[in-house]
Amino acid sequence: MFVQIGQLLVDVVASFLVLLLLARFHVQWLRVPFRNPIGEFMVACTNWIVRPARKVIPPLAGLDLATLLAAFLLQAFALYLLGAIAGGGLGQELGRMIALLAVAAVFDLARYSLYILVFAVIVQAVLSWVNPYSPVQPLFDAMTQPFLRPIRRFVPLLGNVDLSPLVLLLLLQVALIALAHLRASAGGLFL
Repeated sequence: MFVQIGQLLVDVVASFLVLLLLARFHVQWLRVPFRNPIGEFMVACTNWIVRPARKVIPPLAGLDLATLLAAFLLQAFALYLLGAIAGGGLGQELGRMIALLAVAAVFDLARYSLYILVFAVIVQAVLSWVNPYSPVQPLFDAMTQPFLRPIRRFVPLLGNVDLSPLVLLLLLQVALIALAHLRASAGGLFL
């Protein structure tokens, strides 16, 4: 029982922070302004780790590598803690364990990034129906437009209904399935 409680707490706290860090990275990468309630929340929750990291890790071509590296290290540490709490799989040699944690963390960051995009597409679609003038609508529009724009070239409006978000969600689900299989096979290489 205590093992499950410990794993739940580590998973929830780490996933929350990693998702916020990744969302912050993607918002900066897509050049979305932070002047909205969600952007301010992301900054307030992640500044304690991003500001010190930026003093050591400079940005590269407009990418906030400090935020991305913080998300990676936090996810790898969470995976280590989850394994340590479960009491299994950590008896390997140090190099193999670090490689396994790094590969798993990279796949998890990719998976979380896809989840962020899925969330943004769903929220953007719902807000466009119920409250198109919401203060967070520009945030979700800016996050989804680079991915929806190429799909809209091939999927026309049908009776003033835009089906491109559905196509994007389908493509993202396919990518999540492929990513899960790649992670499982990559993990097997290190065992």
